[in-house]
Amino acid sequence: RRRSGRPMSVTLYLPPDAFSGNRNDPDLAADYLELTAFFSSGHQALSQSITEALELAAEEDYETIEEELQARGEAASSAIARIGQRQRVLGDAYPFDIDDSGDVVTFESGDVSFGQAAYLISLVLSHLKSVSEVLRGTPVYPTTDEIRDLRNYFQYLSTAGLAAEIGGPAWSFGHPRPDGTGFIHKLTEIWATLRDGRVNRNPSAPTQPKDDQVDVFAWREHGDGLPGFLLAAAQVATGANWKEKSVKTQVAGVFAGRWFNPQPVTTLVPYHIVPFARPDDTFRDDVLVLGNVLHRLRLPLRVMEAEELAKRGVAIEAFDELPKIVAWLQDYQRRGALA
Repeated sequence: RRRSGRPMSVTLYLPPDAFSGNRNDPDLAADYLELTAFFSSGHQALSQSITEALELAAEEDYETIEEELQARGEAASSAIARIGQRQRVLGDAYPFDIDDSGDVVTFESGDVSFGQAAYLISLVLSHLKSVSEVLRGTPVYPTTDEIRDLRNYFQYLSTAGLAAEIGGPAWSFGHPRPDGTGFIHKLTEIWATLRDGRVNRNPSAPTQPKDDQVDVFAWREHGDGLPGFLLAAAQVATGANWKEKSVKTQVAGVFAGRWFNPQPVTTLVPYHIVPFARPDDTFRDDVLVLGNVLHRLRLPLRVMEAEELAKRGVAIEAFDELPKIVAWLQDYQRRGALA
């Protein structure tokens, strides 16, 4: 429904229980403004839409009107502060802008870079209904096929991001693999390059593995061709149970013990790649449980850096899929503007 003086946009849902009592989720409120701007025909969202959304969905009984207004105002101001932080951290990889007054958030709707695409795909994945209510029931909620594609897109972006993080080639190993190869075939192909250990399945290992929890490999070689190089193995997780999928134990000995004889002597560095924006005060525990974490405020910069690697001829599997991701996002944005 059009409101006076405002561009039309999809009406999203901001859960009031995330901002009631002593609760205040600035990342959720910031995402709400970003998605509103992204889907708006005018590419903008007003910070006051936070207070309006909370007023419409009010479930909390406040003792005074002043207390109610203060709580909603704090939700809006914390969202703006969070957007400002995202802009500072991500720079050109951040696809939104905010005016000096903090009143207007704008989606920069020109040519979307690969880094910005990584941010936007992450933003949408963060609000599938298993994780969030923001997009549920709207005309822009992704279809089942689109959700499958989005998860594949995120794996391709994660492959590019880990390549830049490590500074060398990367393989998209997670099932389904972009080249359609089987588990042992792909592992053998990768280790023909790494040359540390030999792929040889132990008889006790699973007989029909998909990826054995490793979705991306990336390495940085030394000129002597000998073992002891930087080698990362990442789990890419997009569901609500993302923190239950730590790959640390898997790469500490399980993976090599199942699939190699002799086993590699190079240590696998565990990474976890997620589309979510993580609160600063709990991030230490994320790293403690999961290993190094690339999330929505880290991955887009790395994807942007991967472009330079690709231009230098560094092999990054599925990097040629990234233009398709940009094209999908452009169509998706238009769907929202026309809804």
